[in-house]
Amino acid sequence: MKNTWVRTISGIVFLAVMVAGFLIHPWIFATLHVFIIICMMAEFYRMAMDKRFKVPRILGILMGVGIYIAAFLVFGYKVPGRLIALYVIPLLAVMVSILYVKDKTGFKDLAFLFMGIFYIAPPVAAANVLVFAKDGTFNGLLLLSFFCIIWASDVGAYVFGHLFGEHGKKLFPSVSPKKSWAGFWGGLVLAIAAGVIVHYCGIFNFSLLHCIAISVVLDVAGVYGDLFESQWKRVLGYKDSGTIIPGHGGMLDRFDSALFAIPGGLAYLIFTGLLA
Repeated sequence: MKNTWVRTISGIVFLAVMVAGFLIHPWIFATLHVFIIICMMAEFYRMAMDKRFKVPRILGILMGVGIYIAAFLVFGYKVPGRLIALYVIPLLAVMVSILYVKDKTGFKDLAFLFMGIFYIAPPVAAANVLVFAKDGTFNGLLLLSFFCIIWASDVGAYVFGHLFGEHGKKLFPSVSPKKSWAGFWGGLVLAIAAGVIVHYCGIFNFSLLHCIAISVVLDVAGVYGDLFESQWKRVLGYKDSGTIIPGHGGMLDRFDSALFAIPGGLAYLIFTGLLA
């Protein structure tokens, strides 16, 4: 019972912070996302490399933050996009720092540095495309709607999985033995329901059919994002990526679905010409 209350309270606080970050001001939005990137990359590096390679890990995190800030400035403040090319410099700095690592034991594990950068930073940076119009106007409602659908999918998968999936067929037993097809279909139903609600609330300025399609894309991509992180945790021997959110685990545990879902939803909007 105590754990349930802890999960509930921390979940409400987490939700309030996210909503505020999406709606109040672009710099609050950016600060929140930089914090999330730092937490997720630190968690990933801790799982993959423990306390080894401290300096390269710090440089890797700075590289991830730099990618996000570049995208924020390009899409929000029309900074020339060619300046992004300058981030080859910190990328080279990461590689040079590896040469100065004295303990070469497990040297091949330094490949995790680049995995952490490209797994986490670009998907979060892509969120800037969803919140900034072509003239630089900030509006986080579309991204917030994406997250509402992702969260609805998570709730549906959790509820239906616990109610009907315990003895049913598993979704991907080699990666996550607890995830079931019942949970998948429950998550999909609630994701579509959330998309329809967002549509009729006037937040999604797309046709109902497109809203349903976007919800399906976000749900399916989110499931793969969840499974991908589960595979990493299984291989690396961790149950949770961290403990920063009481009762919920780490930041990477909370955003694993979004790391796949946001690029998936963005790709749908771009390919269908819906993103103005």
